[in-house]
Amino acid sequence: MQVQFREYNQFDLWIWLEFSTVPSYSEKQYLEEVFDSWFFLGKLGGFNAENLQVQDTGLELSYMDYDENVADESLMALMHNMGEFEYLGRWARCWFDLGTSDAIAIDILINALKQLSKEYVTIERLFIGGENEDWPIEQRHQASVYDGN
Repeated sequence: MQVQFREYNQFDLWIWLEFSTVPSYSEKQYLEEVFDSWFFLGKLGGFNAENLQVQDTGLELSYMDYDENVADESLMALMHNMGEFEYLGRWARCWFDLGTSDAIAIDILINALKQLSKEYVTIERLFIGGENEDWPIEQRHQASVYDGN
């Protein structure tokens, strides 16, 4: 799976996927479950790079002291909104407002999609941001995003 970044706007982000074949109903379900789970974790503040105490500790986690103050004092990192998945032939896309979640969220999504591509549905390319010329974003959607509707 190739990963490419295009114009990136945290608050108005399209994520595009190109499959090797037109995805089946069950393959679409797998894909949407990954994104729904990822977004739900983001909505709960799971992608907060200010509070990575376990990761920062290293390999020896036995009897680690978890500092509640560090967790409580870190800034909130919440995702705000997710659009509906759309499909066109071998393509899928979904819109996100990632809010104040940290960039670690993108790494985690890429890792999950790489494994999904190996085991369930072959994803040829993943585009983070931008727009596809052959599948334009409708003006009404763009207006509703900026209006907050």
